[in-house]
Amino acid sequence: MKANYIFKLALFLAFSAAVSCSSRPKYVDIGGYAQGGIYNVRFNIRDASVSKNEIAVRIDSILTLVDTTLSGYNKASLLSRFNEGESIMPNSLFKDIYAYCHELYEETDGCVDVASGPLFDLWGFGFSNDSLPDAAAVKAAMASCGMARLKADIDLALDDSGRLDPRELLICPSVDATLPKLNFNAVAQGYTCDLVAEYLSSVGVKDMLVDIGEIYCAGKNPRGEGWSIGVDRPVDGNDSPGAMLDGIWNSEGRSCGIVTSGNYRKFYIRDGKKYAHTIDPRNGYPVEHHLLSASISASTAAASDAYATYCMVLGPEAAKEFILSRPDIEGYLISGSNEAMSEWASDGFSITLNR
Repeated sequence: MKANYIFKLALFLAFSAAVSCSSRPKYVDIGGYAQGGIYNVRFNIRDASVSKNEIAVRIDSILTLVDTTLSGYNKASLLSRFNEGESIMPNSLFKDIYAYCHELYEETDGCVDVASGPLFDLWGFGFSNDSLPDAAAVKAAMASCGMARLKADIDLALDDSGRLDPRELLICPSVDATLPKLNFNAVAQGYTCDLVAEYLSSVGVKDMLVDIGEIYCAGKNPRGEGWSIGVDRPVDGNDSPGAMLDGIWNSEGRSCGIVTSGNYRKFYIRDGKKYAHTIDPRNGYPVEHHLLSASISASTAAASDAYATYCMVLGPEAAKEFILSRPDIEGYLISGSNEAMSEWASDGFSITLNR
């Protein structure tokens, strides 16, 4: 009788231990190279309905889809072919991000304008050749830019077979001689994070951090806390993310994106004047205010990405007003210069400063 009791007790303890082990968080990493940099996806695989290998394969397929659809560097991508005026068969990803960017253009009064490719190319070319475009060049580039010249709904421009002739997107094709070139850089990395996060959620993952240039996080980290993300100090020469931090942001368990945009890594100095990386599509020139960086947390990484860019175009005071007008986003702004900086954070932006 005693032996039987001991056997049952041992069996119960073994079963309890097995259940306990299976319910413990198990975090894994999947990483590699994509979109011009290193990416990493960390998540608790305990709740996943599929294997790590299957998840890795699916993430790779998502990254490949984004590259063949939205990349401006891949000459065979749908975006590159569209910009060359070639007829394309747009997939759902191309349609979705185009529609989202048209909404952003309207919402931001033209501050976020992905149809400003010639303008971005003009200033990028000028920087790399140690020269600046003159007013005539800027005016010429501006004449071939603008989402306002394009229809909001791609489906209205498709032929019966579903193909898109880029010129059919023009609202006034008889008037417009040139087709605006699209550049999705303001939202592409954030959008990619969201696609990966949506897939992970669909297979049961609750705790995750998706870092593909921009960041989306949900649930808890391996310590059972909200995810902690470093916010870089925006000083000239701080070229390595994480090397010089202004503070640490914490997600506090929320599902959200977190993106920082700034002018401290990409700029040009000519005749003692600093030309910022951020271009204002409304006038065609680099911004001249003193906002050094904007960190935005919104419900998605794409929105965080877009609104961080928007704030960098607006400048410190207008950016602050925008953040305060939106209860669905939180923000952290750093203004000033290398010698004297000032910080402002919305009430819900949880950051611990490194000083």
